[in-house]
Amino acid sequence: MAKKKYDYSPNDFVVYPAHGVGKVVSIETQEIAGFELEMFVIAFEKDKMTLRVPTNKAEEVGMRSLASTDVVADCMKTLRGKAKVKKAMWSRRAQEYEQKINSGDLIAIAEVVRDLHRADDQREQSYSERQLYEAALERLTREFAAVGNGNELEAGTEITDTLQSRVSAA
Repeated sequence: MAKKKYDYSPNDFVVYPAHGVGKVVSIETQEIAGFELEMFVIAFEKDKMTLRVPTNKAEEVGMRSLASTDVVADCMKTLRGKAKVKKAMWSRRAQEYEQKINSGDLIAIAEVVRDLHRADDQREQSYSERQLYEAALERLTREFAAVGNGNELEAGTEITDTLQSRVSAA
């Protein structure tokens, strides 16, 4: 039997929209309800979670390869931009931010980080605002680290420095 060619191989880093960066551990076949299904087994180290995604559904669910260095550069541009905060009710905005975070789109996640970032001299964030900001920042940091040298601390510092420089320039 010929070996199938997949978009991802074991040890590849991938992005699953709802969970962020994970690593393909293996490709296995499981029998589910009498059908043979081939699955990507993806480990999310930080969350201590393993996800199985049918190989034929990976694209449909939005699973993708890590962002290119060009996309990371575009994200940095986005972070340097001016925060765009709509005047809509918080519940509506929170819903939009949540959708952006779970979209898996790195630029959209960078927009959330930029829009929710607060400088020390700005008003306090509400609990839910802080939660969304931290979730977006973590997703962004993990993917930046995976694209770069794998060091999340350095990636986080780079993002924070970029946000701070934007604030001090304003």
